[in-house]
Amino acid sequence: MTDHNGVGAVRPLTLAWVGRYLEADERVVRSEVLHGGVTAEMRRLTIGTRDGGTRELVLRSFVDPFFLGYAEDLLDREAGALTLLAGTAVAAPGLVAVDPVAARCEYPSLLMTHLAGRTVLDDEGLEERVPLLARQLVAIHAVRVAERPRDYVALTTADTVVTPRGADTAVWAAAIDVIRKPAPPYAGRFLHRDFHPGNVLFDVAPSGPAGARITGVVDWAGASWGPADLDVAHCSTNLALLHGPAWGLRFAEAYEQAGGVLAAVASERLYWQVRDALAFSEEVGLASQPWREAGRAELTTRAVEMRLDAYVTVLMDTPS
Repeated sequence: MTDHNGVGAVRPLTLAWVGRYLEADERVVRSEVLHGGVTAEMRRLTIGTRDGGTRELVLRSFVDPFFLGYAEDLLDREAGALTLLAGTAVAAPGLVAVDPVAARCEYPSLLMTHLAGRTVLDDEGLEERVPLLARQLVAIHAVRVAERPRDYVALTTADTVVTPRGADTAVWAAAIDVIRKPAPPYAGRFLHRDFHPGNVLFDVAPSGPAGARITGVVDWAGASWGPADLDVAHCSTNLALLHGPAWGLRFAEAYEQAGGVLAAVASERLYWQVRDALAFSEEVGLASQPWREAGRAELTTRAVEMRLDAYVTVLMDTPS
């Protein structure tokens, strides 16, 4: 989803910084706000080229005071991931420039190429998209790195979980006890760390979902090293909240069917599934806001909270 803005909406220092990375006689002729992100302001910049045509870039800027303290780390992670992914089988934006400490911009910023496609969050066509998502995540985890990125961040603790009102407190207490234990051993993989339908771009024909294909994966600011189970668990939770708990379980199955390898022991899988699901309890409203902006108005904070409760209950009821 976009809002149309003039070039003047891009702050002067940042606009000048972008200009340093354009070709001679190129200039920014249009700016559009891209909705869907949570931590940063995203803009699509239309660049007028010397031959009279146009091309597009994407500008990420950290402007929210709450996230400014994380900007340098997140932008360094993203710049490193985009550099790593260049030339691999994973379609990701190309890095153009980064200013993680706002040395030349008003705010910490990253400039990257624009990928074709759009996010798809509707229930329609989900049966076709889930295997595509699974295969894409397997490809990400297959990326080999010369230098490991930083280790994953867990995002929640047993003491910060927020039990939804009306939830079965005994079930949630049992779930919280699961993540009180030490993390299981794992074989490390390159992780996206925020892989979910909102960060995957699709080419979908107007006539319907048949023949849909993934055109790229965006938002690599959380790129990390850790267990494949954690990336799978994160996408599973998102699918459960977007489309219902059963889809969270189905994604793990699709990942294995696509050749991905998860923890062999059920209790270890449960640890990662529960850890990610419980992390959502602290930010249900924030996480669901982009979905409502994208047209899923029925996914109110309360509705998503209830789906999260249902998903945690299903996880805890699954035989180990």
